[in-house]
Amino acid sequence: MKPCVSLITLGVDDLERALAFYRDGLGWPTEGIVGREFEHGAVAFFELQPGLRLALWPRASLGHETGITPGAPDPTGFSLAHNVGSKPAVDAVMTQASAAGARVVKPAADTFWGGYAGCFADPDGHLWEVAWNPAWPMDE
Repeated sequence: MKPCVSLITLGVDDLERALAFYRDGLGWPTEGIVGREFEHGAVAFFELQPGLRLALWPRASLGHETGITPGAPDPTGFSLAHNVGSKPAVDAVMTQASAAGARVVKPAADTFWGGYAGCFADPDGHLWEVAWNPAWPMDE
């Protein structure tokens, strides 16, 4: 199998709240919630970069689709990372996420690997690392 991720789906407890966090709080563009006309179809999409989208889908709908009964979320089972081009950019994203309602899990600080990073949890507990890695130049 050739590795190619085109969609990351996060199961959320409250789709409206999750949409507001990513759209209004983080400023990510979206067409909003689509698929309301279908049972278990309401979902919100965000284009992260060409060929990669983020979907927010109610955990109950994801459970229905897969046949898995939703259990208690475990934030340590999965995390996402947002890499930026500088230490000040890490601080700015962490501040924006916190103001939008994220819980800062680990304040930004120098890392053992020579970078600078912090971690926040979105309103559904999904972990996001915000990092500057001097070995990975990034456009701002």
